[in-house]
Amino acid sequence: MALYSAAAAVLAGLERGEGGLKSLVYNSGFPHIRQLYALVSETLRYASVLEKLLDGAALLQAEKKLAPQLAKVLVYDLLFGKGLKCGGRWKALARRHRARLEAELARMKVRHKVSRNEDLLAPERAVSTAASQVPRYVRVNTLKTCVDDVIDFFKRQGYAYLGKAASVEELKVLSGKKFMLDLHLPELLVFPSQTDLHDNLLYTSGYIILQDKASCLPAFLLGPVAGSHIIDACAAPGNKTSHLAAILKNKGQIFAFDVDPKRVATMNTLLTRAGVTGCQLAQQDFLTVDPRDPKYSRVTHILLDPSCSGSGMVTQRPGEEAAPSAERLQALAGFQRRVLNHALSFPALQRLVYSTCSLHQEENEDVVKAVLQEWGSAFRLVTAFPSWPCRGLAAFSGAESCLRASPAETLTHGFFVAVLERCKEGAAAPSSLPAAAKQNPQPGEGTEPGAAPKKRKKKKQRIK
Repeated sequence: MALYSAAAAVLAGLERGEGGLKSLVYNSGFPHIRQLYALVSETLRYASVLEKLLDGAALLQAEKKLAPQLAKVLVYDLLFGKGLKCGGRWKALARRHRARLEAELARMKVRHKVSRNEDLLAPERAVSTAASQVPRYVRVNTLKTCVDDVIDFFKRQGYAYLGKAASVEELKVLSGKKFMLDLHLPELLVFPSQTDLHDNLLYTSGYIILQDKASCLPAFLLGPVAGSHIIDACAAPGNKTSHLAAILKNKGQIFAFDVDPKRVATMNTLLTRAGVTGCQLAQQDFLTVDPRDPKYSRVTHILLDPSCSGSGMVTQRPGEEAAPSAERLQALAGFQRRVLNHALSFPALQRLVYSTCSLHQEENEDVVKAVLQEWGSAFRLVTAFPSWPCRGLAAFSGAESCLRASPAETLTHGFFVAVLERCKEGAAAPSSLPAAAKQNPQPGEGTEPGAAPKKRKKKKQRIK
């Protein structure tokens, strides 16, 4: 894949909320990772400047087949980077508009009364303290190993293990080669934010998954028991799918859907590396899946993490947080309502988790409220993770049952999670626990989701 096309694909993935910057770059398949990472990072740093240049020069209007993400990458390298050293036909296209783009850049400098390109970034240089404190989260892949063995491996590599965190404050002060066990999720290790583990043997061999803590919540709160049939409706790049497989212990059936062939291929690679079995991948739009198909007659759990604005994603780079227009939010919310309605129509469904990496009420509480109203008394919200500090916005009665995450309060990406359960006439109020937690409460530490077991199960494979 050519550099500019690969960079544009990473930008598009960030906008869709498919993962963080590093994970999307490393999973891109591009052979020169550092070159790609640098180009995407710098394009993000100049994102707002590039958007103004594209608007002022009317480049996208002149080149209707040029995707906005690719346009940003090309214009960055043309005006701020190395000057389009590669690119083939894309280089020729950008150079045709060079004079117009340079004139618009000059006008922008005059308006802002600056002489250097870097000075256009001045208002955006400050990165919030909260965002810079988001740690590196590492989910132990229990299909291949166990927490104790991974801890021992890192200790042999010179890392200092500080035990289980008692508060978010303890995670804020992690530094150097120190790490802890997360205070909420029992198979999540926490390292300082600058820790890069992409070349670590545990990552390359699938023993650990680099996944933000908030992104681990949907599968954890879905909480299926071994043997369950599950749909992961918008599955790529596959981190949540592999988490579901670990919860199931590879016993059961997962149907994972994504409409994009490249993302399905990436997901297949990730799941194979993680040792996932019993998962059927399909390159298919979930909205076209027939709920009455006998194949899905035993599907009791659905994880639904649809395309969203990605406004909660934090990569510590200015310009990466999305600021979608009202029209864009309305379109996204309309799609999200349709796909949630479709998911609830599966006849055997008992429990569903709806999640986004968006901060916007329109994509979160408003979607849940509208769909619940359409279904009447058929489904109801379950209180997700009662001790979690961030709750849903007060958009409707019961919205506090939903969960939110944020860099400031939970040291994670921005996230939203709602747990829905089917109502049964005369049934007791649904529990606030995932099914797995209800079946196997942890001794001595309560039965709330996230309570860590005092004694871990027998180890899987010894890490040498």
